[in-house]
Amino acid sequence: MAILRQLARRKLALFGLAVIAVVVGAAFAAPWIVAYSPNEQLFDGLTLEGAPLPPDGRFWFGTDLLGRDLFSRIVYGARTSLIIGIVANGAAVLIGAVVGVTAGFLRGFVGAALMRFTDLMMAFPALLLAIVLAAIFSPSLWIVALVIAMVNWVQVARVIYTETTSITERDFVTAERSLGATPPRILMRHVLPHLVSTMVVWGTLGIATTVLLEATLSYLGVGVQPPTPSWGNIIFENQTYFATAPWLVFVPGIAIVMLALAFNLVGDALRDILDPTQKGRF
Repeated sequence: MAILRQLARRKLALFGLAVIAVVVGAAFAAPWIVAYSPNEQLFDGLTLEGAPLPPDGRFWFGTDLLGRDLFSRIVYGARTSLIIGIVANGAAVLIGAVVGVTAGFLRGFVGAALMRFTDLMMAFPALLLAIVLAAIFSPSLWIVALVIAMVNWVQVARVIYTETTSITERDFVTAERSLGATPPRILMRHVLPHLVSTMVVWGTLGIATTVLLEATLSYLGVGVQPPTPSWGNIIFENQTYFATAPWLVFVPGIAIVMLALAFNLVGDALRDILDPTQKGRF
């Protein structure tokens, strides 16, 4: 509750929370707030010339090149972005935390081997590696989430490793060891509690990166496959109409930017609140 009160005092964080709440609420309530199925090709959804309809009172965001209601596809696409953002980033944080804590706590050969593998993974461009992995496996919602998790855990592992190494060298850990505390007790009672704030911040900030990466993969055609709506593949499907029907690109593009910005604002505020070096500065 104290964290929520501090977030509420920050206007940018409050704006981010409001945007996230709207997107999450729309995703959960999608069946009740949209008038059409996201994959329904409406008989009157195109002009006589076969062009998409512009936004009006009936189609709030217009229709796409197949005559489908764009508002319905944007709302259902929010589900895809949130599922992948939360699942993929949650898995990335979990994998990175396990690798980082193990390497930083055990040190020695195990720690060196894990961090050299992490460095090897960091040497590959994340987008290129994600494209290769997505092309190898048959793209689907959960495969895309898995692919993103496989390329995003390395940054978390490096940060957690650094913090774990620093914590294990502090005086209170040395004192615990001198008193005969077992390694599991030191890990559970003194190391992991100090890493929770870092994992929370990375878990929030990383969602924005994950949403953007999913949109990029879908735009390139190796992400979530049609007809499942995704903000990235909506842009990919309709990019040829950019000049004559710009709303087909701008609306999902704005949705991606706003959601990523919202998570970044909240994550940045959480970092300031949970970082003890920032206490008393605001």
